[in-house]
Amino acid sequence: MRIIVQKYGGTSVKGLERMRMVLARIQKAHALGYKLVVALSAMSGETNKLLAQAREFSADPDPAELDVLVTTGEQASVALFTMLAKDAGLRVRSLLGHQIPITTNSNFTRARIMEIDASHLRSLLEDYDVLVVAGFQGVDCHGRVTTLGRGGSDTTGVALAAALEADVCEIYTDVNGVFTTDPNLCSAARKLERISYDEMLEFSSQGAKVLQIRSVELAKKFNVPVRVRSTFTDDPGTLVTSEDTEMEDVLVSGIAYDKDQCRITVRNVKDTPGVAAAIFAPIAEAGILVDMIIQNTGRDGHTDMTFTISRVHLDKTLSILDHLRPEISADEIQHDIHVCKVSVIGVGMRSHSGVASTMFTLLKKENINILMIATSEIKITCLIEEKYLELAVRTLHDAFGLGEGPAVACV
Repeated sequence: MRIIVQKYGGTSVKGLERMRMVLARIQKAHALGYKLVVALSAMSGETNKLLAQAREFSADPDPAELDVLVTTGEQASVALFTMLAKDAGLRVRSLLGHQIPITTNSNFTRARIMEIDASHLRSLLEDYDVLVVAGFQGVDCHGRVTTLGRGGSDTTGVALAAALEADVCEIYTDVNGVFTTDPNLCSAARKLERISYDEMLEFSSQGAKVLQIRSVELAKKFNVPVRVRSTFTDDPGTLVTSEDTEMEDVLVSGIAYDKDQCRITVRNVKDTPGVAAAIFAPIAEAGILVDMIIQNTGRDGHTDMTFTISRVHLDKTLSILDHLRPEISADEIQHDIHVCKVSVIGVGMRSHSGVASTMFTLLKKENINILMIATSEIKITCLIEEKYLELAVRTLHDAFGLGEGPAVACV
């Protein structure tokens, strides 16, 4: 049995005409001899409407009930599309997360998939041409509905492809693939034909919205080839796959950025063992992800601790730190929301030096001050003032030759 998994985002299923475009793609794949498992998101805007409605009824909505509410968006998508596909003559049925089941843990609003009953899906594919699955949702061991976090339909699609050992997982969206940087920010941005799992992980973690990071993690773990395509064109898109020697020859694959950043500095805390744990353990327990961290040079038994978080968690983080001030003897807690991250990414950086110095020199020439630095094997990230974001992205993109056919090769 040849199986393709396809996932369609909210813009792809917004209304009858767009669903007809999706149906045409599915019919084309079926005509080539494939069985299809199709994961659908809620129609564009529906999840936000449901979340806004929840806030009208409750100042602090219960996470479990919130999951019950927002999954109705995907439920509407799969029911309507299945009706359309049946009328077109396909043998098709819809499936919600609990009907497969897609079993998750009980972390409501951000659950993780634990298991998918692939045998049930394979059995159903003997009787049906297409299974239309509600993305973004699952069920915990107590039978309660869960969701996988925003963008979770990507994870649903890749997880289904892994469980079924599908030929490919196609992620359909409103862009033609993965670009060297955001085309809205840099007109010279170029679509990549292929990108490695590790590079895509870095792009996703640094703010790129093309794929949810957990979907890329799953794809890498189970070696699922993922193709990112547009629903609205015939462009073949970008293949996310294992890296090879040809990828390693490219020094830099792209420039990513993230504006959802806030820098916090806890001033003049005790420079003693355990102070970092005292600060960051309560923040982690609150489910807040800390990214870049710098501990400044100590003086008179005290030091400054600076770190970055998502802006949405600012108030909660400041509340935690204010509660901790007596324990850590902090003089002052400062924050700055007018910052952003800019990252240079490429698997070729594993075996070649000089990218960091080039990046720093380029930013210096444009008089852009670097506030913080973080690195990995294939990424260099600088925190800068947000007002310089567009200049920084364009400067780095041009300097590394990313808009000129193949990106700059190592010599």
